[in-house]
Amino acid sequence: MPRTGRPRRGDEAAASRAELAGQLADSIDRLGLELDASAQATLLDYLELIVRWNRSFNLTAIRDPRTMVASHLADSLSIVPLLDAVPDGALLVDVGSGAGLPGIPLAIARPGIRIDLVEPVGKKAAFLRQCRAELGLRGLGVREARVEQLRLDAAPAAITSRAFASLADFAASVAGIAGPDTRLLAMKGARPDDELDELAARHLPWRVAAVETLAVPGLDAQRCVVVLEALPIPSAPNPNPTEP
Repeated sequence: MPRTGRPRRGDEAAASRAELAGQLADSIDRLGLELDASAQATLLDYLELIVRWNRSFNLTAIRDPRTMVASHLADSLSIVPLLDAVPDGALLVDVGSGAGLPGIPLAIARPGIRIDLVEPVGKKAAFLRQCRAELGLRGLGVREARVEQLRLDAAPAAITSRAFASLADFAASVAGIAGPDTRLLAMKGARPDDELDELAARHLPWRVAAVETLAVPGLDAQRCVVVLEALPIPSAPNPNPTEP
């Protein structure tokens, strides 16, 4: 998660909804996204839920809502273009979802995709269920479990993570739910060369399809997303080859 400065006392009260709305609209425009007024209002409602619950539960170390717009909302929305190939009705699984990042912003930006948030910590899972109810996100599921324990009826089109684990640990943890066409989208800070080396050294059945730099409006930190694709399973040899 990007590092931010310590917020000043009273920052929560100092940020009006109008100010946050303007900041969010500018961020969405700079990301090249098209989100209507209703979606933007829902994103702000979600931000207000984080601020409210954060007073009692440690959902995020960031307290200033203006910093949250950049570090949480814009950062999560920066990977929306990578979902262009994911059709409506397909499933995306967000692992280690925490406060719902990036899963909830993605669900608001792409409401046609079914998104399951996987979060084993009870209080955080309760927050996610509250978000689903208050924001009216019908295509959103909440799985209070470790991803290693998760069982799905069908493989997801994509699996996301943000500040979850190393690339190798992330790839290993989703082995039980990923399919041959599943793509993994791991959001990171600076390019994680050590993690890429570890991934290769562990000989996991994934290849690095791309490491894309993310330009997040208002965020003075390096961000990237590592895209992993499953290696093809080699064909089994024919036990009864035809004689020449």
